[in-house]
Amino acid sequence: MHIPALLQFLEGLAENNNRPWFLHNKPSYDILREEFAELLADIVQRVAKFDKDIEQVDPKKCMFRIYRDVRFSKNKDPYKTHFSGVIGGKTTDKSRPSYYFQINEKGVLGVGGGIYMPEPETLQKVRHFIIGEPALLDVLLKDKGLIKSFGGLSEEDRMQRPPKGYQHLPADHPHVEVIKNRHFFAFAEASLKKKLSKDLAKTIGDQFEDLYPLIVWLREAVT
Repeated sequence: MHIPALLQFLEGLAENNNRPWFLHNKPSYDILREEFAELLADIVQRVAKFDKDIEQVDPKKCMFRIYRDVRFSKNKDPYKTHFSGVIGGKTTDKSRPSYYFQINEKGVLGVGGGIYMPEPETLQKVRHFIIGEPALLDVLLKDKGLIKSFGGLSEEDRMQRPPKGYQHLPADHPHVEVIKNRHFFAFAEASLKKKLSKDLAKTIGDQFEDLYPLIVWLREAVT
């Protein structure tokens, strides 16, 4: 993928987030979208080598739309200022663990995955799984690849107190902090410098392989 052209487009879109500018530059967008689809196809092939559940994934269905849903948002900008893709679940599915990456207008690559903003039923399943299979969580939290690439599980939006149904847990319970999580995912960002851009599919694929233990753990938790 031609990263400089992508960043130039996204920078311009960030400065001119309106329909006339987008329509004028749509030919460039169409080319970049095709290139991004090719990048996604390459990454899917790499992930399928270690995750057999990904073998039948259609890369064309992995791309997020650039159009923002502004119906319930105070931000009425019509377009996203990043390109992004998800592998392993539908772009609207919040119950299945998946791999995710994005490139934004600042030249930052974000790579991660898991389950973000799960539905209450899914969140409850994961918390029950933690209590029922604590040894599996212990193994996951010590996984060297997950720690190396992502620093472990994200603590974003972690609750201050245990959720309803878990208030009985003692403060020193080994997994009480993880049970407070509202999301179960890992995420890392890096600047898209020349070296990183040179073999982007491999870079992302390698990080997804480090994420794989979390994906497996979550699949078992929500099944």
